[in-house]
Amino acid sequence: MDDRYVVIGYGQLALAALLMVVNLSLSVVLRLGLERTLALATVRMVTQLLLIGFVLEWLFAQENPFTILAISLVMTSIAGISAVNRTRRRFVGLYWNSLLSVLVASGLVTSFALLGVLQVQPWYSPQYLIPLLGMVLGNTLNGISLSLDRFMESLVNQRDQIETWLTLGATRWEAAHSQVREAIRVGMIPTINSMMVMGLVSLPGMMTGQILAGANPIDAVRYQIMIVFMIAAGAAIGIFSVVLLAFRTLFSPDHQLRLDRLTKAQS
Repeated sequence: MDDRYVVIGYGQLALAALLMVVNLSLSVVLRLGLERTLALATVRMVTQLLLIGFVLEWLFAQENPFTILAISLVMTSIAGISAVNRTRRRFVGLYWNSLLSVLVASGLVTSFALLGVLQVQPWYSPQYLIPLLGMVLGNTLNGISLSLDRFMESLVNQRDQIETWLTLGATRWEAAHSQVREAIRVGMIPTINSMMVMGLVSLPGMMTGQILAGANPIDAVRYQIMIVFMIAAGAAIGIFSVVLLAFRTLFSPDHQLRLDRLTKAQS
């Protein structure tokens, strides 16, 4: 195993940026009109990643657990807000529901990995805490966004059917359990699909990064398997929590559908 690590300099990074000429050329030749969008996306991506690189370099040098936990809380808050921003409908308290769900899911899963699986000392080591938390948050917010959107849209589209069940004496759970189940299923599909082809069609970025940095491939694979388990569990907990909280809001305790609490998101 060659342990030499090739450092990419800014000159090499500029050379790699020439690959974006492929996208720009296709847009120009086919008149897709994406030149400005591609240029903006490229500049934003490079700027954001370079900035987070400097932030992480500073953060990894910190030894104060309160500073590290504060950064973690900021990341979690952004994930909770981003999940709701992708939905087409809202209700009062939806952001808090999302924040709580993301916080519980990511907190439980990341704590289990750090304290139970890796047994990192100290447990708040940013080298482990921040990357693991970030991967869990990214996938959890996607699942929450998909499940929330599906749940609220299904209630609106199937309003007559649900209210018929309620009129016939069904409880709110009996009337809406199929919508709850479908919303949770939709939210979990992306994670399951990625798991099905992982290692055959795609090589995960975290595992690839470790291998490029000189890690033994088997060690990198074991890390990746653990992370996939974290992602799947975090998404499941977050999705279940947020859908259940939305269900409790959109159905009153006396078994009435309260679509009047829903509003369309402003574009």
